[in-house]
Amino acid sequence: MTDQCECGATAGPLGVCVDYYHGILAEEQADPRMYAWHAPVVCAYLLQHPSRAREKYLDGQFRQLQLYVDQGLDALLRVAAHQVARNGHGARSGYDMEPLAPYEPLPVGGPPERFRAAFSGLPFREGSFVADGHAAYGRHIQLIAEATVEGWRSLRN
Repeated sequence: MTDQCECGATAGPLGVCVDYYHGILAEEQADPRMYAWHAPVVCAYLLQHPSRAREKYLDGQFRQLQLYVDQGLDALLRVAAHQVARNGHGARSGYDMEPLAPYEPLPVGGPPERFRAAFSGLPFREGSFVADGHAAYGRHIQLIAEATVEGWRSLRN
């Protein structure tokens, strides 16, 4: 096992970020309250580890993460619900980028070498990421999201 992650973070007790990411995905399947943060988790993880992402989606994921940082989880969930409703029942297909239009495109020249918060720094106690409660987990995901947006924006300077 390596002690350095692609995002520049050092490994935590569970390993590198991918180990934390897979643990989160598994745990949120059994916890609907934890699952509420699924979209920011996926966006932040893929933006911090773009070698694991499909490049064509990174811009949209960066914009979604900015919306989350700017307006919060409820706003991001409303946009997601809008997308599901828009594409349901044979309606117009394709992703509606209008809610994300105000946000900056993904900067070129990335990814950043490191982020001030990464998945391998998430608390994991008693076999869970939410042992300290869902609000605390949400704050940790918020910090990772903010660090991800900040890291990518730093490439503009």
